[in-house]
Amino acid sequence: MSPNQPYAAQPAPDGSDLPAGAGSPAPRRLSRRTDGRPAAPVRHVHLGVGNFFRAHAAWYTEHAPDADGWGIAAFTGRSPAVAEALAAQDGLYTLLVRGPQGSTPEVISSLSAVHPADDLVALRRYFADPAVAVVTSTVTEAGYRRDASGGLDTAAADVQADVAALTADPQGGVVTTTPGRLVAGLLARRAGGEAPIAFCPNDNVPDNGEMVSRVVHDLARLVDPTLLPWIDANVSFVTTMVDRITPRTTDADRAEVLRQTGVDDPETVPTEPFAEWVIAGRFPGGRPAWEAAGARFVDDVRPFEQRKLWLLNGSHSLMAYAASILGHETVADAIADPEVLGWVQQWWDAAAIHLPLPAAEVDSYRQALLDRYRNPQIRHLLAQIAADGSQKVPIRAVPVIRAELGEGRVAEGATRTVAAWIAHLRAHGAPVTDAHADEVRPLGAGSPTDAVRATLTWLGLDAEARQGALAATVRAQLVDLESRA
Repeated sequence: MSPNQPYAAQPAPDGSDLPAGAGSPAPRRLSRRTDGRPAAPVRHVHLGVGNFFRAHAAWYTEHAPDADGWGIAAFTGRSPAVAEALAAQDGLYTLLVRGPQGSTPEVISSLSAVHPADDLVALRRYFADPAVAVVTSTVTEAGYRRDASGGLDTAAADVQADVAALTADPQGGVVTTTPGRLVAGLLARRAGGEAPIAFCPNDNVPDNGEMVSRVVHDLARLVDPTLLPWIDANVSFVTTMVDRITPRTTDADRAEVLRQTGVDDPETVPTEPFAEWVIAGRFPGGRPAWEAAGARFVDDVRPFEQRKLWLLNGSHSLMAYAASILGHETVADAIADPEVLGWVQQWWDAAAIHLPLPAAEVDSYRQALLDRYRNPQIRHLLAQIAADGSQKVPIRAVPVIRAELGEGRVAEGATRTVAAWIAHLRAHGAPVTDAHADEVRPLGAGSPTDAVRATLTWLGLDAEARQGALAATVRAQLVDLESRA
């Protein structure tokens, strides 16, 4: 399908496609001829069509009152498998909302087209279309190819290859990184004239709009410095806070959809009832009416971002590393363990006093998190949460540790995540799956004292005022956790 060409609307079926005979109908697949609504014209591009995006931004668009005018063209990550599977069912998929009392399936129609990541012809064509006004992304922290300073990692081989490709052929160079795709798209858009567009990242990274702005500007500067003033005049970078627990799909999820609907949907996405999207920034070319679906538009995302990053994501990381050592597999399993619950409460106590929000609001959020964690219908795997700790621990745990040190305290609730991550690097609990595994796995080598010293140095905590007490606390927690492995 060419960009912006909607699927043709078809008449409702008359039942002639159903199998004859007694008993339940044979399983069928989703199709716009029988399910959902006609595909809308593409005005929104998304990079990274995983489960979270389909449970979150795509769901908000589905529930916007103007969804018929805001089709999404989504591009996969590394594997083209999702694009192939979704293309077989016209971009439709089932969102299975798993609440404590049961599960509710819903067909989502907001994906008008899905492409493999390497379909750069389609990507450039969408970007060149002035009707396309929004670009969202969910590619994880590592996907933006940043270095330790937060800028573009210009020493990375794939980044260097993208620079060379776009310098040699701005309109056709083959790129593989997310910054490379974004800059390739902007070069195609500039070639078509002046048309405003908004970049709206949806990853769990503080100041994610600024993050994307920086790597895009860094790459554009290397490829074609004349692109920079065009970007400043035509591109806005929106900051968001996103929240909806969305585990990996299991056979049980697909079986539940089949049982309730008779549809065999391999692209089923399970999620929880709760959803939150807080957005700050301009959309100069327009956007869907996401606020009508529950999104919140604010002047400053940071208080909400910090609340979520510390309380939800921070406790997730703590459980992923510490509770997996105790043999727990999911968040629901972990939070049911009184000891793990105590660790989580300790972490929240340490973090909450540094949040710029009213205490009552923080307390309410903590209770809501416990309710969500205890939902037995959501199998959120600790091993999934544990991935890419090198990108998560520095932004989830370290700021609270520093804040506590600044007030003369070493808070065990704040340091246990670091101790558990070190144990994780030492092959305890969840397996190490990290984009920087070669860099961080050696931090756990040697004695507990050696591992703590190396890790605190890597985290930038070696020069903190109470380093001796900090190191001793982390070492004691590491030894305790390893004794349970």
